[in-house]
Amino acid sequence: MTTFVHRLRVRYSECDQQGVVFNGQYLFFYDVAFTELFRDRIGPYPEIVERGYDLVVAEARLRFVEGARFDEELDIEVPVEHLGTTSMIVRPVFRVGERLIADGEVRHVFVDPKTLTKTPMPDDFREALSR
Repeated sequence: MTTFVHRLRVRYSECDQQGVVFNGQYLFFYDVAFTELFRDRIGPYPEIVERGYDLVVAEARLRFVEGARFDEELDIEVPVEHLGTTSMIVRPVFRVGERLIADGEVRHVFVDPKTLTKTPMPDDFREALSR
């Protein structure tokens, strides 16, 4: 499976007083990359919700190695590690060039957007995310 990578440039407002990206920004960055993964593999997120599916984060863990800095290009790899019946696990990796910035694990659960109850992952999503 090819790992999807989304690149973004660190903005000044995302940095803390030490001049590095504030730790809370990394989950926001991940969310942007995850949304782009879905756009690339399945389609725009609003269309996914219209079909009766949404995703919620059930668990998130990040390990920080080094801080990214203002104006650096941050690559966010979003490899899909596991596809369950109603959930999926992604192991994001954040890099600036060859420098490892952070990595972790995020578990998402598929839910019905109206009731927020767990729902099985559609077969076409599973196929698209397995590529």
